[in-house]
Amino acid sequence: MCGIAGIINSDPHREQALKRMLVALEHRGPDGEGIHHDSDVTLGHRRLSIIDLAGGRQPLYNEDRSLVLVCNGEIYNYRELRTRLEQDGHRFLTNSDCEVILGLYERHGDQLLDHLRGMFSFALWDTKRKRLLAARDHLGQKPLFYCAGDQGFAFASEIKALRALDRRRQRMNLAALDQYLALRLIDAPLTMYQGIHKLPPGHMLTFQPGGVPQIRRYWRLQQSPKLAGNEEHLLDELQAKLQQTLRLHMESDVPVGAFLSGGMDSSLLVAMLSRDLKVQKLPTFTMGLRYQRFDEAPAARAVANLFGTEHHEERVLPEIAAHLPDLVWALDEPSDPLSLCTWLLAKFTRQHVKVVIGGDGGDELFGGYDRYYGNLYAAQYGRLPEGLRRKVLAPAMAMIPEAGWYKSLGHQLRWLHHLSFHSGSARYAASLNYFYFDPARRRQMYARDVQHRWSELDAEAAIRRPYEESEGGELDRMLYADSLVRLPNHPVMITDRICMAHGLEARSPFMDHELASFAARLPASMKVRGGTLRYIQRKLAARYLPPEILDRPKQGFSSALPYLLQTEYTRLYQSCLRQSQLVQDRVLDRQAITQLVDEHLAKRADHGNRLWLLINAEIWYRMSILGQSKEDLRRELAADEHGTRRAS
Repeated sequence: MCGIAGIINSDPHREQALKRMLVALEHRGPDGEGIHHDSDVTLGHRRLSIIDLAGGRQPLYNEDRSLVLVCNGEIYNYRELRTRLEQDGHRFLTNSDCEVILGLYERHGDQLLDHLRGMFSFALWDTKRKRLLAARDHLGQKPLFYCAGDQGFAFASEIKALRALDRRRQRMNLAALDQYLALRLIDAPLTMYQGIHKLPPGHMLTFQPGGVPQIRRYWRLQQSPKLAGNEEHLLDELQAKLQQTLRLHMESDVPVGAFLSGGMDSSLLVAMLSRDLKVQKLPTFTMGLRYQRFDEAPAARAVANLFGTEHHEERVLPEIAAHLPDLVWALDEPSDPLSLCTWLLAKFTRQHVKVVIGGDGGDELFGGYDRYYGNLYAAQYGRLPEGLRRKVLAPAMAMIPEAGWYKSLGHQLRWLHHLSFHSGSARYAASLNYFYFDPARRRQMYARDVQHRWSELDAEAAIRRPYEESEGGELDRMLYADSLVRLPNHPVMITDRICMAHGLEARSPFMDHELASFAARLPASMKVRGGTLRYIQRKLAARYLPPEILDRPKQGFSSALPYLLQTEYTRLYQSCLRQSQLVQDRVLDRQAITQLVDEHLAKRADHGNRLWLLINAEIWYRMSILGQSKEDLRRELAADEHGTRRAS
């Protein structure tokens, strides 16, 4: 796990500019730095040493130094590839897993990507062809950002490195802000900055000086043909494939630990590592909380005791204001409640290990979110005559209080009723933006100066397009859209940036693309069956876990943060929203924000998630566009907090 950067232009100060970029990426690779500089290109690498500790420094070269490579990530099948290449006569110069990319390029050209199994983003410069090949892994575990224009081409693992390259004041991308408010994510190729782009997962980019970047997809998740066989046969296959990917993910020259929340994903992985792979005293890590309803530590402790792990637990009292500037700095984008929880856990875990196994991807592979069967129920409810729903049931729904936690029964009924007036991809998009800002709410949020620009945007298209691309049934379409959009741009993005902010490599076995391909071809009934989510994964987990662990309801602390920490949020409403710079700069509308805050504080309506999005957009804007440092902003938020305490 590392940070990479590169510049292709004619600037005589290119090498100094790249060094600034590497300083911005130092947290991703605290163990060393390497630079390649010639008349055409400058490539840089910050290293977090995991494999070939002594000899794996980058950039990497082939024998005649005609190829130069910088790579971020891990190639899990590198031993198999290395053996095959050596048999073909290729000579390796290091024991690095990433060096196989050079050998594959010499043998297969751009088709080298058909042979890789891992999490990666890389850039390979071909000095003979004066051509750059860059790529991002199949499901987008590793990031790659780029910009191109009159001043040439540049890329980096994080946006902050590209901002270090061009230190002029950046401009906000309204389309990205709109997508964030609608879906709580920013999909490729958008970023929050005009002129900075995100390479989509499963895509490659080629560039030659004087030209423009050429981008094409090299891999697509296939959901058909569906796998045949009875339930036990498919279950055995799933178990074998997960065992295989776990063996690959344990490849490391440093100790490997595992996140352990007590939920199904992490508990199953820990169980299989301990029982099937015979990992003794596996280091496991849990964050305990004082909120009993959301405290996963007791369940995690039970799993740790059951499998004899070397368990580490830290109890924390989450604070929002103290961490928000750090979270926004790490993400380069507005934050999310999940990022705070990940920040605290990653900081604690890094005190013990450098590499950790996590459970990202399980929900998207096997159908783990309530909205999956919720959309199916909404389709059934939508078969009632529209007149009955509008004239009789709608007034009844209006009597249900709007305040309270968003997962309350009342909110769920309102949600289902709302979805019944949509269909297909529009229904799925509506199921996601309902608790954030749907188009009607977003229209009200924008200042008059930008409303005409907003009317040309379509944030929900990011989720509708992949839904419509899928050829499966409704559940397959939802899972496909989530795998392409929500997974890489929300939980995986947060895991990568937050863990790397602490120099911690997080690996996600469920996101192995071969395992994902198998899961995608499982029949829909093996994923969501009636009201049972993750049916086949639950069956597999039953081979390892007792019912008291397996049947424990999902707790989801991060989603509850805006409701649990209401006192702290109230202070943020005052300091961030009532004095909003986005309002001052005529992006958002003051009256609309004031109405949301007042309704929420008076408990007339539930806007907890919406206000969280606005707070984070405001913090991001102050830091990233107006240039306020995270230290100054932290002091400002702390002063507001102390002032509120004295006044009370």
